[in-house]
Amino acid sequence: MLEHEYTVLGGINRARVGHYLGIVSGLVAAGVVFVLLSLVDIAKTFGIAANLPPSVLSLVSAGTVFVALYWFLEKYAWKWWPLASVLKVPNLAGEWAVKGETINPDGSNGYAWDATITIIQSWDRIRVRLKSAQSGSNSTSAALIYDQADGFRLFYSYKNDPNINEVDLKSHRGSADISFAKDLRSGSGEYFNGHGRYTFGKMALTRI
Repeated sequence: MLEHEYTVLGGINRARVGHYLGIVSGLVAAGVVFVLLSLVDIAKTFGIAANLPPSVLSLVSAGTVFVALYWFLEKYAWKWWPLASVLKVPNLAGEWAVKGETINPDGSNGYAWDATITIIQSWDRIRVRLKSAQSGSNSTSAALIYDQADGFRLFYSYKNDPNINEVDLKSHRGSADISFAKDLRSGSGEYFNGHGRYTFGKMALTRI
């Protein structure tokens, strides 16, 4: 699995989310146990032999509830409004068409290139995969930034590997900084390459 953790800047602290989940887990577990024990007492008042094994109570412990709630948050809940508006984590998952262009050292435009970016994202993990006709890259680290003025930005570092037939290209590392529109349907940004290919440029993204 190539997905990796990412940082959220400007949003709610993930540790605080864990604290909230812990509190909710304790309350839910206590409530479920109370209901189960109450049902046993009610059954006994009607002369029904009922017993609640300790193993059943252990299944509804706070730890078990926490794991279930975190899994639900990790896979689904973080995407839903209004929770997403509180967490300040945009859902960027999916495919994006990319129009890129290098910039020469003198500031003039270089050559244009096309690519597709596939973003795999969950609550705490992400992968940014760019694929062009000549090469492909995978993110190695990332940060999502919420800015009240500019909206959401994605900053990530990547490792690029050229196709085997691209003898003039070298494997290299770089970074990209992309700002997204408020509707999360488009974005624009810049990229900087080094350690193998010293180029930089700009790119525009459109959600497919």
